Amino acid sequence: MKKLLFAAMMLVMLKGNAQNDAISKFFAKYQDDETFTQVKVSQKMFGLFTNMTVDKPEDKDILDAISKIQGLRVLAKNETRDGRTLYKEAIASIPTKDYEELMSVRDKDKDMKFFIKELSSGKIGELVMVSGGNNEFMMLSIFGEIDLKKIGNIGKKMSIDGLDKLEKIKDKKN
Repeated sequence: MKKLLFAAMMLVMLKGNAQNDAISKFFAKYQDDETFTQVKVSQKMFGLFTNMTVDKPEDKDILDAISKIQGLRVLAKNETRDGRTLYKEAIASIPTKDYEELMSVRDKDKDMKFFIKELSSGKIGELVMVSGGNNEFMMLSIFGEIDLKKIGNIGKKMSIDGLDKLEKIKDKKN
């Protein structure tokens, strides 16, 4: 019985790690390229935020949303000539059988797409945003248990370009 339980736990862990394997490969491809800016935030860091005290109820909602995030990764390149090429490559790396396109935005010379991966419980397990233009590129991955409206609110309060657009999305259940 213990072996069966251990095997089941390993399978769940492997499935969790494989959920963003293609995206991880894209990040890994450019991890040693010094022309890219890379940011990785661990679950521990998000956990530290949840120890903060807040006065406003909306800030409590934000801390609640943050507590469910397991990690965040950003890969960005500014003042580049290959922003559109990187955008197309990043979009092609996202497995369409696992990720659903949620929204796309075109603004002057910049394209932006949002993808989600749903968990078996129907909740969102990963949000991927890819943005590319004539002179810039960015790919962002947030994983854990994600509430799009709360993440959009966080993006708006922190002035994170692109994430602020998420608060306009209606819940899939409504």
